[in-house]
Amino acid sequence: MAMKIRLARGGSKKRPFYSIVASDSRMPRDGRFLEKLGTYNPLLAKDSEDRIKMDIERVQYWLSQGAQPTDRVARFLEAAGARPKAERANLKKGEPGKAAKDRAAKRAAREAAANAPAEE
Repeated sequence: MAMKIRLARGGSKKRPFYSIVASDSRMPRDGRFLEKLGTYNPLLAKDSEDRIKMDIERVQYWLSQGAQPTDRVARFLEAAGARPKAERANLKKGEPGKAAKDRAAKRAAREAAANAPAEE
């Protein structure tokens, strides 16, 4: 049986609330699950303690049984320190683009030109 640790959506329209569950990967997202492992409320502030609640011991048990966490649950586990951080594929995403580099070079040239006459 292919096991997943994933989010099952609850809550009402425009008010999402998720349960972190261990389930068979062939079951529907909000369908039958084997065990509820925690909750995730995206509407709470990011620094709120109640935003993500997980039973880490049970999550570790399911991981030892071969369950695979989804991307979002894996990030929750990394934040909780239950898993080592995985390297992401988009390493260059945070670097400035070509236009931003050009603007920075022009700004540096202008500042250098403005400072040069002041020194004389």
